[in-house]
Amino acid sequence: MGNLDFGLIGNCTISALVDPHGRIVWTCMPRFDGDPVFCSLLNNDGADGHGSFTIEVQNFTHAEQHYLRNTAILVTLLHDKDGGVVEVTDFIPRCKRYGRTFRPIMIVRRVRPIAGSPLIRVRLQPTYDFGAGRPSITFGSNHIRYVSPEMVVRLTTDASVTAVMEQTPFILDRDLTLVLGPDETLEDGVGEFGQHFFGETKRYWHEWVRFLGIPFEWQDAVIRAAITLKLSAVDDTGAIIAAPTTSLPEAPASSRNWDYRYCWLRDGYFVVNALNRLSVTGTMERYLHFITSIAATHGARLQPVYRISGRPDMDENSIPNMQGFRGMGPVRVGNAAYHQVQNDVYGSVILAASHVFFDQRLEHRGDESLFHRLEDLGELAREVYDKPDAGLWELRNSARVHTFSSVMCWVACDRLSRIAAHIGLADRAAYWRKHADGIHRVICERSFDATRNTFVECFDGKDMDASLLLLKEMDFLAADDPRFAGTVAMVEKELKHGDLIYRYRKEDDFGRPETAFLVCTFWYIDALAALGRRDEARDLFEKMLSYRNPHGLLSEDVDPKDLELWGNFPQTYSMVGLIHSALRLSNSWENAF
Repeated sequence: MGNLDFGLIGNCTISALVDPHGRIVWTCMPRFDGDPVFCSLLNNDGADGHGSFTIEVQNFTHAEQHYLRNTAILVTLLHDKDGGVVEVTDFIPRCKRYGRTFRPIMIVRRVRPIAGSPLIRVRLQPTYDFGAGRPSITFGSNHIRYVSPEMVVRLTTDASVTAVMEQTPFILDRDLTLVLGPDETLEDGVGEFGQHFFGETKRYWHEWVRFLGIPFEWQDAVIRAAITLKLSAVDDTGAIIAAPTTSLPEAPASSRNWDYRYCWLRDGYFVVNALNRLSVTGTMERYLHFITSIAATHGARLQPVYRISGRPDMDENSIPNMQGFRGMGPVRVGNAAYHQVQNDVYGSVILAASHVFFDQRLEHRGDESLFHRLEDLGELAREVYDKPDAGLWELRNSARVHTFSSVMCWVACDRLSRIAAHIGLADRAAYWRKHADGIHRVICERSFDATRNTFVECFDGKDMDASLLLLKEMDFLAADDPRFAGTVAMVEKELKHGDLIYRYRKEDDFGRPETAFLVCTFWYIDALAALGRRDEARDLFEKMLSYRNPHGLLSEDVDPKDLELWGNFPQTYSMVGLIHSALRLSNSWENAF
């Protein structure tokens, strides 16, 4: 069993992580960046199970777990030593209802006896104030209310309320349903409610998957990655979070523990491009609206990261009462990266927003007014392209003129020129082309090491950085430019460890990196394909699929020594990397039969 063998359930309002034994160990309410109702993922409280929601089988021997095909519904089978089997089906409702999408702040657990006479115990122990508080309890004939200062959650169930409150074991001799949600009375009996929304949620996901644009090969992997990407999207605002967790360390006991429950603008291009190629246009359009709204309201200087509401503030604090994942603190809430200067963000926003000018499927197309708003960002990019920043890896105590940041400033000007030409603004196209060409020339003078035939991490530097693998992806270099091949070769020489690519290898604020950032290896795979090394790329992609957890999910990092997953989970960037590489490498449908 790996350390991140969790399943993810959700409905684009909230999500939950379920461990291999069917325990819900992480859920934030009322949204992804809220207070965790279940937080045992980050607080190893031992036998009392505090901060989790457990269906415990007495004399337990082993468990099996799987997703229902093409859904976000997770099934766990719990076995006891006498041959008893309990089936726990977990989902968070999402379906069409009354002409809109029903996505309540609610977890549904359906518990069924499959074999024998299993003895079970329900242990429901929510928290508030990041594990520091214990709710008070009131109850009725078929419900229990857990009362916290900021929220009341209600369990409605057809199990014995007394048995749940007192954690008394009982024989499971019939199907039970447990619905944890708002402090509201259910419209139907709880069993009928669970049955109905199980069917409707299953139907929703099947219908959603039916319209995905998927490759011929690796379909299961891409479908699971697509569902996971969808579960990271916030229907209400359009934001897409980096991950639903905080403080899962990037490497063991490294203190590289960050809160990823926010929206990084840098991810914009990669996420939008993946959604576009998957034909998930509705989610893509909402995300583009989120990004362009931020650009319109915060255009004076863009932060690298925003709350899922679009608000700019997210002060970083440590939570002293929480031990951390496997005892590896600190646990952090908020992310100080929002203070940082990261100059690549302007190009990231413009690159993502380019879709609204060129994609004719979208309901809200780009116009001259939006273009002029984006020009404000372009002017900022033009001003800062040769200025020091923290870079895309968010270095906390150093600043350099990072090549990737400069390239993204070039991207801002280059794409503005393309957009202007597309909408018939010839003078603005010429203006932005002139600035793009000037920036391109300076980057080639300052960031290219002619003696080694490679671009380097920063102006006048010598170190390598995995983001240089994106030079072709960004159209900064052509695939057949010998400088691109030279850069890939130098990344292989200096950053490759086994099959994996490190972000960089030099020491940073926290020492020398110990784990490989998974998306960097997907970038490497794409670079190999661009260089015509397709067989190598396909072989490496297959190896990357083997690093996924049993549910097909990836975190942020992997340890090259033992291939254990680390970092916040599941990581949107990693799943997007998988999707991109699969779509690029798969044999076509036309040649499939």
